[in-house]
Amino acid sequence: MTSTPSRVRPGLADAPVSVDVLVIGLGVTGAGVALDAASRGLSVLAVDAHDMAFGTSRWSSKLVHGGLRYLANGQVGVAHESAVERGILMESTAPHLSHPMPMLLPLMSSVSLAQAALASAGFRAGDALRISAGTSVDTLPRPRRISRNEALRLAPSLRQQGLRGGLLSWDGQLEDDARFVTCLCRTAASLGAEVRTRARVVSATGKGAVLRDELTGETHAVTARAVINATGVWAGSLVENVKLKPSRGTHLVLRASTLPGLAAALTVPVPGTTSRFVFALPQPNGTIYVGLTDEETEGDIPDVPQASESEIGFLLDVVGAAFDKPIRRADVIGTYAGLRPLLDSDGSTADLSRKHAVLTSPTGVVTIVGGKLTTYRQMAEDAVDAVALTSSPCLTRNLPLLGAAPRDELALLEAPARLVRRFGTEAALVLSNAVDVTGLTEDELLAPGPQGVTLAELVFGITHEGAADVDDLLDRRTRVGLVPEDRAAALPMAERAFALS
Repeated sequence: MTSTPSRVRPGLADAPVSVDVLVIGLGVTGAGVALDAASRGLSVLAVDAHDMAFGTSRWSSKLVHGGLRYLANGQVGVAHESAVERGILMESTAPHLSHPMPMLLPLMSSVSLAQAALASAGFRAGDALRISAGTSVDTLPRPRRISRNEALRLAPSLRQQGLRGGLLSWDGQLEDDARFVTCLCRTAASLGAEVRTRARVVSATGKGAVLRDELTGETHAVTARAVINATGVWAGSLVENVKLKPSRGTHLVLRASTLPGLAAALTVPVPGTTSRFVFALPQPNGTIYVGLTDEETEGDIPDVPQASESEIGFLLDVVGAAFDKPIRRADVIGTYAGLRPLLDSDGSTADLSRKHAVLTSPTGVVTIVGGKLTTYRQMAEDAVDAVALTSSPCLTRNLPLLGAAPRDELALLEAPARLVRRFGTEAALVLSNAVDVTGLTEDELLAPGPQGVTLAELVFGITHEGAADVDDLLDRRTRVGLVPEDRAAALPMAERAFALS
């Protein structure tokens, strides 16, 4: 295997023994903390026991939320913060990994005039959040009422009986949440951070930690001026003063052919509620995600949460009511579930605040917990501010991630569309790297596999993104693994990538 030009690596070989900041956890928050600290000139070691985006960060709806749901629950501050961070992500830091997503609420017979009026008012309030956040209308158009015919153009499979039009709004969508986390980690590494996977924390205090290399079994002691715990739902297992109330959110995966022609995210109200919805979210890889649930979870935290049959049935029932043709259990080709790291308080998990908090343990470990993917950057800023190691201000509000460029510039790149969507201006690097490493032709490297995955990006996952095995490639560097049938079909391609790298 060739040496990696990136500092994202599995294991602890040659890892530093003393740093300014040790970051534990490489989900979106930990990756954001590593980037924030490195951009302020601090030396950083960021580690994860498994892999980048191994936990909750890869199980999201892949949406960059503007905070409308939080506004409906009276969480005005959280809603505004979400809208601000959405705008920063979509217009400044990661326009290459995000795009505007039309959201259609069909006005079916089950949606009363009063409910439609309430939803319309909510969408207008959401647009006010966009305006207050300074996000351009070119990025996220204003919501509007659309005709029955226009609704059917966006979602041809909708139940036509009783359909009287729709409400069209806009939110942000990520190309892929795990790809976003990987890009954060590589950007942090480009600024000097040491980013290591397969590095488990055995014990930690505010002055350092003992780590175990999960590849070799060897231990590695690190001293640090500050230790930041960004392990999400596992935060309480590392320090004692964190009390969480995890909530499971489940999604289904369908083929795009199950709902042919779906060109907008469908928003279907949950019967008997005023602010809960189920979404059908078309993806660029030929699948549709349907979600999500909000189920209180107790007991030990699993590495990979599993969807329950009751959740699958609930999602099928709610979203299926919007279509002429029923969606059957056999149409579900995959499922995934994630645990939200909610701060414990009275009430159901659906009502708990999505606020984040920075907590300090008796031994000095700083924990950042709560929040959500959209507000990762603000969470990271607050965590780095809390350790007070530098007077340098936060730079990440205006710091583009690797590959970022305005969307009009991205559209002009002479590179394969899939690589541009997933790597931005680095698309040409991904391809040229694969040619250099493997000696294969561009046509061979770009031949699409399941869900469009290419050998070129799998090779890049190894040489630049620290993939240690085929699981890293299929389950996190790409998301082929969300569909077991596709994963099995793509396995030979992943194994070939390792053989060639």
